[in-house]
Amino acid sequence: MGSTSDLFARFGPPAKAKLLLLGSPDFRSENLMNWGRSLNLEHVSPARMKGPEISRRPASAAAEEANKLALMRRWFFARKPDAGFVLTDFPATLLQALVLDEWLDARDEALSAVVVAGSGSHDAVVSHYRTLGLLLEAGELAA
Repeated sequence: MGSTSDLFARFGPPAKAKLLLLGSPDFRSENLMNWGRSLNLEHVSPARMKGPEISRRPASAAAEEANKLALMRRWFFARKPDAGFVLTDFPATLLQALVLDEWLDARDEALSAVVVAGSGSHDAVVSHYRTLGLLLEAGELAA
């Protein structure tokens, strides 16, 4: 396996890489997360940001979607534009992917790559990023 700097060479300065990890984590994505941490890339996951829940009635799917988008929007626009990140568990739907694209456009930013890190990715999200030419398989990064 190559060095960490070789792994991220195609994305520009390593600390500015903006990556999405799609799918359920497996050993390859865990290795990628460890490399990302070594480069001080912020790891963001809406599930980790949500924190402990107060006991309440379950919200509708639409309300959950709106809450997740609001949470991620606050994070996205509060961060420094040139800071790199690794997103997991978001975007999980095509709507979320399109919204993230709009946020990136609004700040004149672009994703470095979208990595299919395991199974469980929404087919429409994978297809969207494949069409944009951003999709990589986790094995391609380790090669």
